Amino acid sequence: MIQDSNKDSSIKTVSILGCGWFGLALAKKLIGLNYTVKGSTTSQEKLAVLQTEHIQPFLVKFTTESIVADATFFEADALFICIPPKRNSAELLDYPNKINSILAVAKDKSKQVVLISSTSVYADENRTVNEDSETMPDTDSGKVVLAAEILFKKLYAEKCTIIRFAGLIGPDRNPGRFFAGKTNIPNGLAPVNLIHQTDAVGVAVKLLEKKAFGRTYNACSPNHPAKMDFYVEAAKTSGLAIPEFIAEKKDWKIVESLNVPKYLDYEFEVGI
Repeated sequence: MIQDSNKDSSIKTVSILGCGWFGLALAKKLIGLNYTVKGSTTSQEKLAVLQTEHIQPFLVKFTTESIVADATFFEADALFICIPPKRNSAELLDYPNKINSILAVAKDKSKQVVLISSTSVYADENRTVNEDSETMPDTDSGKVVLAAEILFKKLYAEKCTIIRFAGLIGPDRNPGRFFAGKTNIPNGLAPVNLIHQTDAVGVAVKLLEKKAFGRTYNACSPNHPAKMDFYVEAAKTSGLAIPEFIAEKKDWKIVESLNVPKYLDYEFEVGI
């Protein structure tokens, strides 16, 4: 049975596996909302950073075969797995097995598990896609992310919660820099699918507040301007060299969410 807020116990302790760009921002927000937060890193040096933010720090290292960690890290009301695949890396194909080893440890310790995934599970098939659409990834990273989702669903069945983020922008990910000064950029009329860090964190927090676990959520801004319009304006705003796009529309998709408005009642804060 899908677990909604009126059927689930309160969420007080949250573990975040992977306190990187998104995970750390989520952890800091939750600390401000008086959650108890456990955060993991693979770097000894970053433990002090987590502690400074009042996040309980844990060193967690994992491979496709095993995890080296204090088992108490996984003892939580909700565990967020925020480990993206390493693109253009020999480790890319190992990603599903790493997720599988994490899930095996978490299964009996974490009451709820949320897998952070990506809208790359949808191919650019010149259509609008939502959570009910068929997933047919056309990139290597999309394929391994989908494989991880499938493993998750097999192990957790109806307790499986997935957030698929669109392209992430925000602090240290200024979209004005993405194409600054470049020319003859193809597909300029294709719609963009993006989400700002503020809204990525906001969706995750709303999930906890509503306790609307057991579903897949597409997390993408409802605004989809043309690629050339968005990135030219972003470059202008940042005072960077204006990119030049080819005014054509090839290989695109529009990612929409049925579940974020229906079950989370979330209103996006940052316009795209």
